[in-house]
Amino acid sequence: MAVPGFQDITLPLLREVADGQERSTRDVRERLGKTLHLTADELNEVLPSGHQTRFANRVAWAHVYLKQAGLLESQRRGIYRITSRGSDLLRSPPPRVDIPYLMRYPEFVEFRAARGDNSQGDDASEQLETVVAAAELTPDEQIRLGYQRWRDSLAAQLRARVQEVSPTFFEHLVVELLVAMGYGGSHDDAARVVGRTGDGGIDGIIKEDRLGLESIYVQAKRWDGAVGRPLIQQFAGALQGQRARKGVMITTSTFSKEAIEYARGLQTTIVLIDGAQLAQLMIEYGVGVSDVETVRLKRLDEDYFAEE
Repeated sequence: MAVPGFQDITLPLLREVADGQERSTRDVRERLGKTLHLTADELNEVLPSGHQTRFANRVAWAHVYLKQAGLLESQRRGIYRITSRGSDLLRSPPPRVDIPYLMRYPEFVEFRAARGDNSQGDDASEQLETVVAAAELTPDEQIRLGYQRWRDSLAAQLRARVQEVSPTFFEHLVVELLVAMGYGGSHDDAARVVGRTGDGGIDGIIKEDRLGLESIYVQAKRWDGAVGRPLIQQFAGALQGQRARKGVMITTSTFSKEAIEYARGLQTTIVLIDGAQLAQLMIEYGVGVSDVETVRLKRLDEDYFAEE
């Protein structure tokens, strides 16, 4: 028996948390292993990367997908419990809670769109489409395509995780990112000023470079809905009050069209960084992520084989 795919794990997983109690990912994984009657070899089968078992990886993805569909909720990292929506599903469960089934939930559709994956087919059809598309690509293009899909998936996970953190932690995250990008001088310098002022919508002031030749005013918004024009106007007014020329607003969500257009029309420079761009910057500058594996591509060196 092979390790079940994550879409075959989702419904059994929901049943393991049906009592409404909070359970850790490890606890659920152990319960599922017994429920699915997996052997020791199946439970210990390791992914090619060597960093995680295949079963643990698929259980983790099942948690992610069920949470994005609003069937599970998580108040603490690695701890989940069933939602009222999940309980409703179990009262009249389908044969299988797979991707096509989860697409009935708007939150899951949005999650899939953020990953750049809008397919609604089952495992077999998705794999077939991937093979057909890959046949038209060179090997190195296939590698790059796979990497981009991996990165899109990681970005979606980052956005969901950042949305859960406290405002204080988010401000700390902003400090880490800005320093990693080369702003704010040292980390200690940046940490002393970000999250401390609270003056008219300004959360902090950082140096544009290590010499402090100019300052950048920062506002960090751990927000659920779209940030609208009024908040941009408030931030712009605060900048004018400080006679500041540059500001950056970072949010976990999005900016409304009106907010973006208003910021573009200002004489003061205000850079808007939404949740999608924030996730990409975190990946690029190594904030909140860690390296799993490095792959080095080599090509034939024709110069080596040149004979005089």
